[in-house]
Amino acid sequence: MKEPGTSEENRERSTLLCVPFAGAGPSFFHPWQKPAGDRWRVVPVELPGRERRILEEPYRNVVEAAKGEIDGIVAELGEGARTVLFGHSLGAVLAYELTHLLSRRGVHVERLVVSGSPGPWTQRERRAAGLQGDEFLARVEEFAGFRHEALDHPEMRELILPTLQADCEMHEAYVPSTDVPVSVPVTSLRGASDGLVGAEEAQQWRDATTGEFGYVEFPGDHMYLVDLGREVLDVIEAESAREH
Repeated sequence: MKEPGTSEENRERSTLLCVPFAGAGPSFFHPWQKPAGDRWRVVPVELPGRERRILEEPYRNVVEAAKGEIDGIVAELGEGARTVLFGHSLGAVLAYELTHLLSRRGVHVERLVVSGSPGPWTQRERRAAGLQGDEFLARVEEFAGFRHEALDHPEMRELILPTLQADCEMHEAYVPSTDVPVSVPVTSLRGASDGLVGAEEAQQWRDATTGEFGYVEFPGDHMYLVDLGREVLDVIEAESAREH
């Protein structure tokens, strides 16, 4: 994470806290910073097992990951921050857990934006956890419709694979820490051609909040956001404006 902004800066701009999908690191969200402009201070969550934390043991439980990272996230947000959370796939359920924790810490969460994910109480039927090597990667690629080019380089693959396996394990075993919905508005996003998460599943998030709910589809499959970062930011802005 970057150095915390000043309280004055945080009051001027909401923070967009971006939680990565399985295998991804904070650098995925770096291209979002320019189109975010004066709208948000983009802060990616950097989990163990990737990029600057590559040598740290990755989490294997979503609830433990949220609890383990919350102190650093609160410090990064700074005093008086207004925060929007965004998470895709694994990042969606982790962002949901973080929303619960941030609310308990008195951090004002303006909106939770989840992407490419069924509601938090729905577990995936087909799984990748437990598979090894090429079989595991083939299953993940089948799920996501996406293969990171780094996996084609033996040295990078050796570094990335354990974290990707841990991420899939914790995603597929996820059970929410509470049955109590959040009180903040929730927007669910989905690629219209997503073969992993159906429209009805993506709209299950309606039951995860006592606040306002929105649903938006984009052209593309499960990993639509790879090419549509600016469009995702525009939708988050439009959805956030509806509550004012």
